[in-house]
Amino acid sequence: NREQTRAQIPSLETSLAQAEHQIALLLGQAPASLHAQLTPVVALPQVADALAVGIPADTLRRRPDVRAAERKLAAETARIGVAEAARYPNFQLSGSIGLDALNAGGLFSSAALGHSLLASVAGTLFDGGRLRQRVEIQNAVQEQALANYQSTLLTALREVEDALVALANSRLRQDALGSAATAARNAALLARQRYGSGLIDFLTVLDSERSLRSVEDNLASADTARVTALIQLNKALGGGWQREAQP
Repeated sequence: NREQTRAQIPSLETSLAQAEHQIALLLGQAPASLHAQLTPVVALPQVADALAVGIPADTLRRRPDVRAAERKLAAETARIGVAEAARYPNFQLSGSIGLDALNAGGLFSSAALGHSLLASVAGTLFDGGRLRQRVEIQNAVQEQALANYQSTLLTALREVEDALVALANSRLRQDALGSAATAARNAALLARQRYGSGLIDFLTVLDSERSLRSVEDNLASADTARVTALIQLNKALGGGWQREAQP
């Protein structure tokens, strides 16, 4: 009845106020600062039928989690080369070279150069396998980063597929409820006409009106669900995606 319907209004108003406060919080503003801006009732945005057609797979790289996993993999792969290069000796000439050294023939003497180079080579090649183990460890870290990247990419694909399915099914439900709402409006109109002609009682009219309100409420929920599915699709694609205009 009317009182039962009216009893739902406070709950709906509470949910509306909480949603306004949440939006304001996300924008870094005071809870009630957006009330005047969000109070006017506006129509829900229309969702194009062919919106989800031809989405490029590379669009997934816009997602922050995919980008982070990709950069992590690239960094760990580069570190393999660094660890591998560290296994080989780094020849360096230290000290100074002057005429005295050249005249004395000491530039390439074993005391001036050979011992330091030998120590450098020996320290690198005969380290007990420490540098080789470091390369193996880095290879394992890189494989873990690769597995994480693959898992992140699969999760992104699943979320996109889920959003596409939700968007498609929301359209089917929206169409079905739209047809049901049209039929309910015609039934309510016919009931009022028959009541005016004295063919039915007023309870029958109330039943038809109640059915109409129920279908319209479900249709409004379906409209909201379709827009929500569109938002989820954009979120799954990393946001900021728009279908290119056809020439």
